[in-house]
Amino acid sequence: RRSKGVRRKGPWCARAWTKMKFNLDGLDVYFPYEYIYPEQYSYMRELKHALDAKGHGLLEMPTGTGKTISLLSLITSYQLAHPEVGKLVYCTRTVPEMEKVLAELKLLQEYRLERIGKRAQMIALGLSSRKNMCIHPSVAEERSRESVDAKCRKLTSSWVRVKSVDDPDIELCDFFEEYEKTGAEALLPPGIYTLQDLRVFGRKKGWCPYFLARHMIAFVNVVVYSYQYLVDPKVSQMVSKELERECIVVFDEAHNIDNVCIEALSVNLRQQTLDSAGRNISKLKSKVNLMKQKDAQRLTDEYNRLVSGLAQQGALTAPDDWLGNPALPNDILRESVPGNIRRAEHFLTFLSRFLEYLKKRLNVRQVESQSPRSFVQHCASDVMVEGRTLRFCYDRFTSLMKTLEIVDTDEYTPIQLVADFGTLVGTYTKGFILIIEPFDERMPSVPDPVLQLACLDASLAIRPVFEKFQSVIITSGTLSPLDLYPKLLNVNPVVVQSFQMTLTRECICPLVATRGMDHSAMSTKFDMRDDPGVIRNYGKLVAELSAVIPDGMVCFFVSYAYMDSIIQQWHDKGILEEIMKHKLVFIETQDVVETSLALDNFRRACDCGRGGVFFSVARGKVAEGIDFDRHYGRCVIMIGVPFQYTLSRILRARLEYLRETFQIKESDFLSFDAVRQAAQCVGRVIRSKSDYGMMIFADKRYNRHEKRDKLPKWITSHLIDAHLNLSTDMVAHVARDFMRRMAQPFDIHAGQKSLLSKEQLMQMGAGA
Repeated sequence: RRSKGVRRKGPWCARAWTKMKFNLDGLDVYFPYEYIYPEQYSYMRELKHALDAKGHGLLEMPTGTGKTISLLSLITSYQLAHPEVGKLVYCTRTVPEMEKVLAELKLLQEYRLERIGKRAQMIALGLSSRKNMCIHPSVAEERSRESVDAKCRKLTSSWVRVKSVDDPDIELCDFFEEYEKTGAEALLPPGIYTLQDLRVFGRKKGWCPYFLARHMIAFVNVVVYSYQYLVDPKVSQMVSKELERECIVVFDEAHNIDNVCIEALSVNLRQQTLDSAGRNISKLKSKVNLMKQKDAQRLTDEYNRLVSGLAQQGALTAPDDWLGNPALPNDILRESVPGNIRRAEHFLTFLSRFLEYLKKRLNVRQVESQSPRSFVQHCASDVMVEGRTLRFCYDRFTSLMKTLEIVDTDEYTPIQLVADFGTLVGTYTKGFILIIEPFDERMPSVPDPVLQLACLDASLAIRPVFEKFQSVIITSGTLSPLDLYPKLLNVNPVVVQSFQMTLTRECICPLVATRGMDHSAMSTKFDMRDDPGVIRNYGKLVAELSAVIPDGMVCFFVSYAYMDSIIQQWHDKGILEEIMKHKLVFIETQDVVETSLALDNFRRACDCGRGGVFFSVARGKVAEGIDFDRHYGRCVIMIGVPFQYTLSRILRARLEYLRETFQIKESDFLSFDAVRQAAQCVGRVIRSKSDYGMMIFADKRYNRHEKRDKLPKWITSHLIDAHLNLSTDMVAHVARDFMRRMAQPFDIHAGQKSLLSKEQLMQMGAGA
């Protein structure tokens, strides 16, 4: 059995998988495996209740129990039975997760076509940035997303294409030209398309896969893309604007969705950004003066358009594909642009005044904090820049860039950020705070002034999603405690449920290590973390386990700084050398390439039998997106409780806002946030029911009820009293015993006892 189904063995089974169709409360569900887990069946039932009620759902499903295929099977079956239901919009965090979803959907679709035939035909595709989809030889070679976007616009912008009619030397994108020539006939045949499939199809037809995918969103049954395409207003207004209300939206792995929402509406400005923005304005002024001499009519036409207010009515939304307004759709003023910024030269003068004000505000010696309303009032009295005018900053900037026919968009990112900032600070008075810091408190000797417009209310960004679509499903393996998410997101879900994991053997072994062999407490509390005894005991814990645990181990720390410090001290004390007698050591860094190389070598060390320990950081890339399944992760150690940096002024402001607005206590939110990160880290170890691994919470604070109770139930149900408050030598003893039991051959037939067949579903009154 794989993570999602049972494999038939034998040469007679060419198709490799046996499938089932069953009836769930009157709905025929097509499921591409012979058996189904009880929790999958329960999950589908709750999901169906949410869809029937045309409401939102919050569902916690343990990792490795087939959450993705359960979602896809139920919702696509629901679409088949209810043609009035719109498309499935499946949101993932990363491109690899997107590819996994589409691979599962391909498997499901094979069965549907076998069983129902043409009636089951569907179109599903993944959508990502140009960087991941472009097939133009020179553009695709660009390294950053911004440079790919800019180079693409140089070849596809409407004004570039118009000029090419008179000047054949102007380079265009052949793939985009072929796509445009085909027009409305540029369609995908039914099928499931990954990003690679779209690139292959694009090369075969000579069409641009990025613009084809964007065009096909109106026709598909299932679209899989990033959270930002719905949550970030700049992107959602460009990509997801036309989605119908009847769509079913799924946010998968959504345990951090509140942070994603906050980041979408926050802007940081540093000194170098403002300096670059100043150079951008000078360049734009030169271009305006040049256009006055060569093509003054274009500037006049733009002025007339702005007088008519057409900028707000969609006349400026050309296929040239600029990002949308950073404010939420309902908060954008639907009226003409103010008179004092209609002319290009007046707008640039306005921007210059605003920029000088920002530079002056950034030149501080101590921290300043104020509300957006106070900031705007001070700005108006100081440089005569009013809040209402600021609200139009981004739209006016976009209009000017199109009028000047600028395609080097990456070069103008700094001034675009300033326009973003202006629009947001002019639009919102509540749920935001402005904080100006002259330096990072952790490095006070290094001047690094930053002006932060921070969103404090996650519900602001996701509110349009809940209001627009009739069913939004938020799901993950780590959503505990479930009662906090409705408050954070300001939503009333019709279904809120957490599911247990049914196991035939105890393949999960969570335990709490609180002290060393010398019985001194272990913790990363601020007053204890630098204690030599604590550091030594943590090192001894890792060293002892590295001698007992086979293959791969993963060790998570609370921060990069603490990880660097503790590894250095382990090296000085000879502990690192002791660990390396048993396993090779690999370390995550803040460099993506270095970390990818370390991960690759870690896997090679596990594959060849040498074994490895991977040192990583909670909240890092590895903690969020990398699975350590099978022999790559037989044990995960969470060293400490990964609280956020509690002296962060933005965090303090958010805590105060949550307390006043949603009555969420500071301690409750901080503990909830830290424990969900810890659960996410240890959850990396188990990715299927045939897998096994240990989850070690190494900090005395995990022994408290208020910490443990915030862990998902599928973890706490396996955390027995005998595995609490353990010393490092007791942990090693439990590990030996657990690994010895897990080393026994896994009985496939015993594993099937925790599975439901079609016949069993029929006996339960659910079979068809």
